[in-house]
Amino acid sequence: MMNSHSQKLLDKIHSRQATVGVVGLGYVGLPLALRFAEAGLPVIGFDIDPEKPRKLAAGRSYINYIPDAAIGAALARGFTATTDFARCGEADALIICVPTPLDRHREPDLSYVLDTASELSRHLRPGQLVSLESTTYPGTTDEELLPVLEQSGLKVGENLFLVYSPERQDPGNQKFDTHNIPKLVGGITPDCCAVGQALYAAAVERVVPVSSTRVAELAKLLENIHRAVNIGLVNELKIVADRMGIDIFEVIDAAATKPFGFVPYYPGPGLGGHCIPIDPFYLTWKAREYGVHTRFIELAGEINHAMPDYVVRKTIDALNGQGKAARGARILILGIAYKKNVDDLRESPALELVERFQQLGAEVSYSDPHIPVIPPLRRGHIGLSSVDLSPQHLAASDAVILAADHDAFDYAVIAEQARLVIDTRGRYRAPRANIVRA
Repeated sequence: MMNSHSQKLLDKIHSRQATVGVVGLGYVGLPLALRFAEAGLPVIGFDIDPEKPRKLAAGRSYINYIPDAAIGAALARGFTATTDFARCGEADALIICVPTPLDRHREPDLSYVLDTASELSRHLRPGQLVSLESTTYPGTTDEELLPVLEQSGLKVGENLFLVYSPERQDPGNQKFDTHNIPKLVGGITPDCCAVGQALYAAAVERVVPVSSTRVAELAKLLENIHRAVNIGLVNELKIVADRMGIDIFEVIDAAATKPFGFVPYYPGPGLGGHCIPIDPFYLTWKAREYGVHTRFIELAGEINHAMPDYVVRKTIDALNGQGKAARGARILILGIAYKKNVDDLRESPALELVERFQQLGAEVSYSDPHIPVIPPLRRGHIGLSSVDLSPQHLAASDAVILAADHDAFDYAVIAEQARLVIDTRGRYRAPRANIVRA
Protein backbone atom coordinates (compact mmCIF):
# COMPACT_ATOMS: atom_id res chain seq x y z
CA MET A 1 0.00 0.00 0.00
CA MET A 2 1.30 3.45 -0.92
CA ASN A 3 2.19 5.97 1.75
CA SER A 4 0.45 9.34 1.98
CA HIS A 5 3.21 11.26 0.19
CA SER A 6 3.26 8.98 -2.85
CA GLN A 7 -0.54 8.82 -3.04
CA LYS A 8 -0.85 12.61 -2.87
CA LEU A 9 1.72 13.01 -5.65
CA LEU A 10 -0.04 10.38 -7.76
CA ASP A 11 -3.32 12.24 -7.35
CA LYS A 12 -1.70 15.49 -8.49
CA ILE A 13 -0.19 13.80 -11.55
CA HIS A 14 -3.44 12.10 -12.54
CA SER A 15 -5.33 15.39 -12.24
CA ARG A 16 -2.60 17.15 -14.26
CA GLN A 17 -1.97 19.55 -11.39
CA ALA A 18 1.60 18.38 -10.78
CA THR A 19 4.25 20.92 -11.77
CA VAL A 20 7.16 19.45 -13.69
CA GLY A 21 10.65 20.94 -13.38
CA VAL A 22 13.13 20.06 -16.11
CA VAL A 23 16.76 20.72 -15.16
CA GLY A 24 18.97 21.23 -18.21
CA LEU A 25 17.32 22.71 -21.31
CA GLY A 26 19.50 21.21 -24.03
CA TYR A 27 18.81 18.63 -26.72
CA VAL A 28 17.15 16.31 -24.18
CA GLY A 29 15.59 18.66 -21.64
CA LEU A 30 13.95 21.19 -23.94
CA PRO A 31 11.94 18.68 -26.04
CA LEU A 32 10.87 16.97 -22.82
CA ALA A 33 9.75 20.24 -21.23
CA LEU A 34 7.77 21.15 -24.34
CA ARG A 35 6.13 17.73 -24.38
CA PHE A 36 4.96 17.99 -20.76
CA ALA A 37 3.61 21.48 -21.48
CA GLU A 38 1.80 20.15 -24.54
CA ALA A 39 0.31 17.39 -22.37
CA GLY A 40 -1.23 20.04 -20.13
CA LEU A 41 1.06 20.00 -17.09
CA PRO A 42 2.62 23.17 -15.62
CA VAL A 43 6.34 23.20 -16.52
CA ILE A 44 9.34 25.13 -15.23
CA GLY A 45 12.66 24.80 -17.05
CA PHE A 46 15.96 25.30 -15.24
CA ASP A 47 19.36 25.98 -16.77
CA ILE A 48 22.59 27.56 -15.57
CA ASP A 49 23.05 29.33 -18.93
CA PRO A 50 21.10 32.62 -18.67
CA GLU A 51 20.93 32.91 -22.46
CA LYS A 52 18.56 29.94 -22.76
CA PRO A 53 15.78 31.29 -20.50
CA ARG A 54 16.13 34.69 -22.22
CA LYS A 55 15.67 33.19 -25.68
CA LEU A 56 12.79 30.99 -24.56
CA ALA A 57 11.01 33.91 -22.87
CA ALA A 58 11.23 35.74 -26.21
CA GLY A 59 9.69 32.74 -27.99
CA ARG A 60 12.93 31.79 -29.75
CA SER A 61 14.29 28.30 -30.18
CA TYR A 62 18.02 27.57 -30.13
CA ILE A 63 17.70 24.03 -31.52
CA ASN A 64 17.24 23.86 -35.29
CA TYR A 65 14.59 21.13 -35.43
CA ILE A 66 12.44 22.79 -32.74
CA PRO A 67 10.51 25.69 -34.35
CA ASP A 68 9.86 29.00 -32.63
CA ALA A 69 6.15 28.17 -32.86
CA ALA A 70 6.65 25.25 -30.47
CA ILE A 71 8.23 27.59 -27.92
CA GLY A 72 5.39 30.08 -28.35
CA ALA A 73 2.77 27.36 -27.84
CA ALA A 74 4.47 26.22 -24.62
CA LEU A 75 4.67 29.79 -23.32
CA ALA A 76 0.95 30.20 -23.99
CA ARG A 77 0.35 27.14 -21.81
CA GLY A 78 2.34 28.70 -18.95
CA PHE A 79 5.83 27.30 -19.56
CA THR A 80 8.60 29.35 -17.96
CA ALA A 81 12.37 28.98 -17.87
CA THR A 82 14.74 30.30 -15.24
CA THR A 83 18.24 30.15 -13.75
CA ASP A 84 16.80 30.48 -10.23
CA PHE A 85 17.11 27.04 -8.65
CA ALA A 86 15.34 28.28 -5.52
CA ARG A 87 12.16 27.72 -7.55
CA CYS A 88 12.78 23.96 -7.50
CA GLY A 89 10.52 23.79 -4.49
CA GLU A 90 7.61 24.80 -6.74
CA ALA A 91 7.95 21.59 -8.77
CA ASP A 92 6.34 18.31 -7.79
CA ALA A 93 8.67 16.39 -10.09
CA LEU A 94 12.23 17.34 -11.02
CA ILE A 95 13.79 15.72 -14.08
CA ILE A 96 17.59 15.93 -14.43
CA CYS A 97 18.76 16.21 -18.06
CA VAL A 98 22.39 17.31 -17.77
CA PRO A 99 25.50 16.06 -19.60
CA THR A 100 27.51 13.01 -18.53
CA PRO A 101 30.71 13.30 -20.60
CA LEU A 102 33.99 11.45 -20.27
CA ASP A 103 36.95 13.24 -18.73
CA ARG A 104 40.38 13.49 -20.39
CA HIS A 105 41.21 10.01 -19.08
CA ARG A 106 38.03 8.65 -20.77
CA GLU A 107 36.44 7.98 -17.39
CA PRO A 108 32.88 9.03 -16.38
CA ASP A 109 32.47 12.66 -15.37
CA LEU A 110 29.43 12.84 -13.08
CA SER A 111 30.15 16.39 -11.95
CA TYR A 112 27.15 17.87 -13.79
CA VAL A 113 24.78 15.32 -12.24
CA LEU A 114 26.18 15.57 -8.74
CA ASP A 115 26.44 19.37 -8.77
CA THR A 116 22.80 19.51 -9.90
CA ALA A 117 21.76 17.05 -7.19
CA SER A 118 23.61 19.09 -4.56
CA GLU A 119 21.81 22.25 -5.67
CA LEU A 120 18.43 20.49 -5.70
CA SER A 121 18.99 19.08 -2.20
CA ARG A 122 19.01 22.65 -0.85
CA HIS A 123 15.45 23.23 -2.09
CA LEU A 124 13.70 19.84 -1.90
CA ARG A 125 10.53 19.42 0.13
CA PRO A 126 8.56 16.33 1.19
CA GLY A 127 6.52 14.63 -1.52
CA GLN A 128 8.66 15.40 -4.57
CA LEU A 129 9.87 13.06 -7.31
CA VAL A 130 13.38 13.26 -8.79
CA SER A 131 14.12 11.52 -12.08
CA LEU A 132 17.57 11.17 -13.62
CA GLU A 133 17.61 10.92 -17.44
CA SER A 134 21.34 11.39 -18.08
CA THR A 135 23.08 8.31 -19.45
CA THR A 136 25.37 6.71 -16.89
CA TYR A 137 26.71 3.44 -15.49
CA PRO A 138 24.65 0.95 -13.41
CA GLY A 139 24.60 2.01 -9.79
CA THR A 140 24.79 5.78 -10.32
CA THR A 141 21.25 6.53 -9.13
CA ASP A 142 21.41 4.52 -5.90
CA GLU A 143 25.14 4.86 -5.14
CA GLU A 144 25.82 8.46 -6.14
CA LEU A 145 22.60 10.43 -6.59
CA LEU A 146 20.57 9.09 -3.65
CA PRO A 147 23.05 10.07 -0.88
CA VAL A 148 23.37 13.61 -2.24
CA LEU A 149 19.60 14.10 -2.42
CA GLU A 150 19.16 12.74 1.12
CA GLN A 151 21.42 15.54 2.38
CA SER A 152 18.13 17.47 2.26
CA GLY A 153 17.01 15.47 5.32
CA LEU A 154 14.39 13.63 3.26
CA LYS A 155 14.27 9.84 2.90
CA VAL A 156 14.00 8.24 -0.54
CA GLY A 157 11.02 5.91 -0.69
CA GLU A 158 9.27 7.61 2.22
CA ASN A 159 8.87 11.34 1.55
CA LEU A 160 11.09 11.67 -1.54
CA PHE A 161 10.86 9.52 -4.66
CA LEU A 162 13.74 8.70 -7.00
CA VAL A 163 13.75 7.01 -10.40
CA TYR A 164 16.03 6.53 -13.37
CA SER A 165 14.41 6.99 -16.78
CA PRO A 166 16.98 7.18 -19.59
CA GLU A 167 16.53 9.69 -22.38
CA ARG A 168 16.00 8.24 -25.84
CA GLN A 169 16.16 11.30 -28.04
CA ASP A 170 17.05 10.95 -31.72
CA PRO A 171 17.51 14.51 -33.01
CA GLY A 172 16.01 15.07 -36.42
CA ASN A 173 14.02 11.81 -36.48
CA GLN A 174 10.78 12.52 -38.33
CA LYS A 175 9.03 9.34 -37.17
CA PHE A 176 9.83 9.13 -33.46
CA ASP A 177 10.01 11.94 -30.92
CA THR A 178 9.38 12.45 -27.22
CA HIS A 179 5.69 11.54 -27.21
CA ASN A 180 5.95 8.16 -29.01
CA ILE A 181 9.36 6.81 -27.95
CA PRO A 182 8.67 4.28 -25.15
CA LYS A 183 10.02 5.36 -21.77
CA LEU A 184 11.83 3.04 -19.35
CA VAL A 185 11.38 3.74 -15.63
CA GLY A 186 13.18 2.05 -12.76
CA GLY A 187 12.65 3.16 -9.17
CA ILE A 188 14.56 2.82 -5.90
CA THR A 189 11.38 1.43 -4.30
CA PRO A 190 8.04 0.21 -5.72
CA ASP A 191 6.42 3.52 -4.69
CA CYS A 192 9.17 5.42 -6.51
CA CYS A 193 8.58 3.39 -9.66
CA ALA A 194 4.81 3.82 -9.51
CA VAL A 195 5.07 7.59 -9.18
CA GLY A 196 7.67 7.81 -11.96
CA GLN A 197 5.57 5.64 -14.24
CA ALA A 198 2.53 7.85 -13.67
CA LEU A 199 4.51 11.02 -14.36
CA TYR A 200 5.83 9.89 -17.74
CA ALA A 201 2.52 8.28 -18.70
CA ALA A 202 1.02 11.77 -18.57
CA ALA A 203 3.14 12.79 -21.56
CA VAL A 204 4.46 9.64 -23.28
CA GLU A 205 2.39 7.03 -25.12
CA ARG A 206 4.08 3.99 -23.57
CA VAL A 207 5.94 3.66 -20.28
CA VAL A 208 7.83 0.45 -19.48
CA PRO A 209 8.54 -0.15 -15.78
CA VAL A 210 11.58 -2.24 -14.85
CA SER A 211 12.58 -3.77 -11.52
CA SER A 212 15.34 -1.36 -10.54
CA THR A 213 17.26 1.76 -11.47
CA ARG A 214 20.26 -0.45 -12.35
CA VAL A 215 18.26 -2.39 -14.93
CA ALA A 216 17.18 0.88 -16.57
CA GLU A 217 20.75 2.22 -16.48
CA LEU A 218 22.20 -0.89 -18.10
CA ALA A 219 19.37 -1.09 -20.66
CA LYS A 220 20.26 2.40 -21.87
CA LEU A 221 23.92 1.45 -22.19
CA LEU A 222 22.99 -1.73 -24.05
CA GLU A 223 20.97 0.28 -26.59
CA ASN A 224 23.96 2.48 -27.37
CA ILE A 225 26.57 -0.28 -27.17
CA HIS A 226 24.47 -2.26 -29.67
CA ARG A 227 24.75 0.64 -32.10
CA ALA A 228 28.43 1.32 -31.45
CA VAL A 229 29.44 -2.31 -31.95
CA ASN A 230 27.42 -2.75 -35.14
CA ILE A 231 28.65 0.53 -36.58
CA GLY A 232 32.19 -0.57 -35.73
CA LEU A 233 31.54 -3.80 -37.61
CA VAL A 234 30.36 -2.07 -40.79
CA ASN A 235 33.16 0.49 -40.54
CA GLU A 236 35.66 -2.37 -40.52
CA LEU A 237 33.84 -4.12 -43.38
CA LYS A 238 33.92 -0.84 -45.31
CA ILE A 239 37.71 -1.01 -45.37
CA VAL A 240 37.68 -4.67 -46.43
CA ALA A 241 35.11 -4.02 -49.16
CA ASP A 242 37.08 -1.04 -50.44
CA ARG A 243 40.23 -3.15 -50.82
CA MET A 244 38.17 -5.77 -52.69
CA GLY A 245 36.57 -3.21 -54.97
CA ILE A 246 33.08 -3.92 -53.59
CA ASP A 247 30.44 -1.28 -52.81
CA ILE A 248 29.74 -1.71 -49.08
CA PHE A 249 26.46 0.20 -49.32
CA GLU A 250 25.17 -2.14 -52.00
CA VAL A 251 26.23 -5.06 -49.80
CA ILE A 252 24.32 -3.68 -46.79
CA ASP A 253 21.21 -2.97 -48.85
CA ALA A 254 21.33 -6.48 -50.28
CA ALA A 255 21.67 -8.05 -46.82
CA ALA A 256 18.80 -5.88 -45.55
CA THR A 257 16.37 -7.65 -47.90
CA LYS A 258 16.45 -10.55 -45.44
CA PRO A 259 13.25 -10.09 -43.40
CA PHE A 260 14.67 -11.50 -40.15
CA GLY A 261 17.93 -11.69 -38.25
CA PHE A 262 19.58 -8.64 -39.82
CA VAL A 263 19.44 -4.92 -39.00
CA PRO A 264 21.20 -2.56 -41.43
CA TYR A 265 23.84 -0.21 -40.05
CA TYR A 266 25.81 2.12 -42.28
CA PRO A 267 29.45 3.24 -42.11
CA GLY A 268 30.60 6.83 -41.85
CA PRO A 269 33.54 9.10 -41.00
CA GLY A 270 33.37 8.19 -37.30
CA LEU A 271 30.92 8.36 -34.43
CA GLY A 272 29.44 11.58 -33.09
CA GLY A 273 26.76 12.87 -30.76
CA HIS A 274 26.54 12.78 -26.99
CA CYS A 275 25.71 9.06 -26.71
CA ILE A 276 27.26 6.51 -29.05
CA PRO A 277 30.95 7.57 -28.83
CA ILE A 278 30.79 8.01 -25.04
CA ASP A 279 28.24 5.77 -23.33
CA PRO A 280 29.89 2.38 -23.97
CA PHE A 281 32.90 3.52 -21.96
CA TYR A 282 30.68 4.08 -18.92
CA LEU A 283 30.13 0.33 -18.80
CA THR A 284 33.78 -0.40 -19.59
CA TRP A 285 34.80 1.73 -16.60
CA LYS A 286 32.26 0.22 -14.21
CA ALA A 287 33.00 -3.34 -15.35
CA ARG A 288 36.58 -3.00 -14.09
CA GLU A 289 35.16 -2.80 -10.56
CA TYR A 290 33.88 -6.35 -11.10
CA GLY A 291 37.08 -7.63 -12.71
CA VAL A 292 35.64 -7.75 -16.23
CA HIS A 293 37.47 -6.52 -19.34
CA THR A 294 34.94 -5.48 -22.00
CA ARG A 295 37.04 -6.38 -25.05
CA PHE A 296 34.21 -6.29 -27.58
CA ILE A 297 33.15 -2.76 -26.62
CA GLU A 298 36.70 -1.44 -26.58
CA LEU A 299 37.52 -2.98 -29.96
CA ALA A 300 34.47 -1.31 -31.54
CA GLY A 301 35.54 1.96 -29.95
CA GLU A 302 39.03 1.66 -31.44
CA ILE A 303 37.66 0.97 -34.93
CA ASN A 304 35.17 3.84 -34.82
CA HIS A 305 37.72 6.24 -33.36
CA ALA A 306 40.09 5.42 -36.24
CA MET A 307 37.60 6.37 -38.97
CA PRO A 308 38.57 10.07 -39.30
CA ASP A 309 42.16 8.96 -39.94
CA TYR A 310 40.92 6.55 -42.60
CA VAL A 311 39.08 9.41 -44.32
CA VAL A 312 42.22 11.55 -44.15
CA ARG A 313 44.33 8.79 -45.71
CA LYS A 314 41.81 8.23 -48.51
CA THR A 315 41.76 11.98 -49.19
CA ILE A 316 45.56 12.21 -49.27
CA ASP A 317 45.72 9.26 -51.69
CA ALA A 318 43.08 10.86 -53.92
CA LEU A 319 44.95 14.19 -53.90
CA ASN A 320 48.20 12.41 -54.72
CA GLY A 321 46.45 10.83 -57.69
CA GLN A 322 45.86 14.34 -58.99
CA GLY A 323 49.44 15.41 -58.34
CA LYS A 324 48.60 17.45 -55.22
CA ALA A 325 49.93 17.32 -51.67
CA ALA A 326 47.84 17.75 -48.55
CA ARG A 327 49.99 20.71 -47.51
CA GLY A 328 48.51 23.79 -49.11
CA ALA A 329 45.49 21.91 -50.46
CA ARG A 330 42.11 23.63 -50.19
CA ILE A 331 39.83 21.25 -48.29
CA LEU A 332 36.10 21.97 -48.05
CA ILE A 333 34.16 19.90 -45.50
CA LEU A 334 30.43 19.58 -46.06
CA GLY A 335 28.50 19.19 -42.82
CA ILE A 336 30.28 19.91 -39.55
CA ALA A 337 27.42 18.48 -37.40
CA TYR A 338 27.75 14.91 -36.16
CA LYS A 339 24.89 13.71 -38.40
CA LYS A 340 22.51 14.97 -41.06
CA ASN A 341 19.92 17.69 -40.51
CA VAL A 342 20.93 18.64 -36.94
CA ASP A 343 22.87 21.54 -35.43
CA ASP A 344 24.67 19.39 -32.87
CA LEU A 345 28.49 19.44 -32.84
CA ARG A 346 29.09 17.15 -29.89
CA GLU A 347 31.84 14.62 -30.65
CA SER A 348 31.44 15.30 -34.37
CA PRO A 349 34.00 13.39 -36.46
CA ALA A 350 34.04 16.36 -38.85
CA LEU A 351 35.85 18.36 -36.16
CA GLU A 352 38.54 15.67 -36.16
CA LEU A 353 38.83 16.06 -39.93
CA VAL A 354 39.24 19.83 -39.61
CA GLU A 355 42.01 19.45 -37.05
CA ARG A 356 43.81 16.65 -38.92
CA PHE A 357 43.95 18.61 -42.18
CA GLN A 358 44.99 21.81 -40.42
CA GLN A 359 47.86 19.88 -38.83
CA LEU A 360 48.86 18.68 -42.31
CA GLY A 361 49.05 22.29 -43.50
CA ALA A 362 45.88 22.28 -45.60
CA GLU A 363 43.64 25.30 -46.01
CA VAL A 364 40.37 24.11 -44.44
CA SER A 365 36.86 25.54 -44.73
CA TYR A 366 33.42 24.10 -44.08
CA SER A 367 29.83 24.59 -45.15
CA ASP A 368 26.91 23.70 -42.91
CA PRO A 369 23.50 25.40 -43.14
CA HIS A 370 22.73 24.40 -39.54
CA ILE A 371 25.95 25.62 -37.88
CA PRO A 372 27.00 29.10 -39.09
CA VAL A 373 29.92 29.34 -36.65
CA ILE A 374 31.92 26.74 -34.74
CA PRO A 375 31.76 28.01 -31.16
CA PRO A 376 34.62 27.63 -28.67
CA LEU A 377 34.73 23.98 -27.67
CA ARG A 378 36.32 22.10 -24.78
CA ARG A 379 38.94 20.85 -27.25
CA GLY A 380 39.84 24.48 -28.12
CA HIS A 381 38.72 27.19 -30.50
CA ILE A 382 38.82 26.18 -34.16
CA GLY A 383 37.75 29.63 -35.29
CA LEU A 384 35.88 28.84 -38.52
CA SER A 385 32.58 30.07 -39.95
CA SER A 386 30.46 28.35 -42.56
CA VAL A 387 31.00 29.39 -46.17
CA ASP A 388 28.33 29.55 -48.85
CA LEU A 389 28.16 26.37 -50.89
CA SER A 390 28.51 28.13 -54.23
CA PRO A 391 29.62 26.51 -57.50
CA GLN A 392 32.65 28.81 -57.39
CA HIS A 393 33.68 27.64 -53.92
CA LEU A 394 33.22 24.01 -54.93
CA ALA A 395 35.29 24.45 -58.08
CA ALA A 396 38.05 26.24 -56.19
CA SER A 397 38.47 23.41 -53.66
CA ASP A 398 41.02 20.68 -54.25
CA ALA A 399 38.90 18.19 -52.27
CA VAL A 400 35.33 18.33 -50.97
CA ILE A 401 34.66 15.93 -48.08
CA LEU A 402 31.03 14.98 -47.46
CA ALA A 403 31.00 14.42 -43.69
CA ALA A 404 27.31 15.02 -42.79
CA ASP A 405 24.88 14.54 -45.68
CA HIS A 406 22.35 17.27 -44.88
CA ASP A 407 19.26 17.26 -47.08
CA ALA A 408 19.84 20.97 -47.75
CA PHE A 409 22.87 20.25 -49.93
CA ASP A 410 22.43 20.12 -53.71
CA TYR A 411 24.23 16.88 -54.47
CA ALA A 412 23.95 17.20 -58.23
CA VAL A 413 25.71 20.57 -58.16
CA ILE A 414 28.37 19.24 -55.80
CA ALA A 415 29.17 16.32 -58.10
CA GLU A 416 29.23 18.54 -61.18
CA GLN A 417 31.34 21.39 -59.78
CA ALA A 418 33.79 19.73 -57.40
CA ARG A 419 37.09 18.46 -58.76
CA LEU A 420 37.20 15.71 -56.12
CA VAL A 421 34.48 14.51 -53.74
CA ILE A 422 35.32 12.26 -50.78
CA ASP A 423 31.99 10.61 -49.94
CA THR A 424 31.94 9.24 -46.36
CA ARG A 425 28.18 8.66 -46.27
CA GLY A 426 27.42 6.70 -49.43
CA ARG A 427 25.33 9.51 -50.82
CA TYR A 428 26.60 8.90 -54.36
CA ARG A 429 25.80 5.38 -55.51
CA ALA A 430 26.57 5.69 -59.24
CA PRO A 431 30.32 5.64 -60.01
CA ARG A 432 31.87 8.95 -61.10
CA ALA A 433 35.49 9.71 -61.89
CA ASN A 434 35.66 12.55 -59.36
CA ILE A 435 33.99 10.71 -56.44
CA VAL A 436 35.94 8.57 -53.98
CA ARG A 437 34.32 6.50 -51.23
CA ALA A 438 35.78 6.80 -47.77
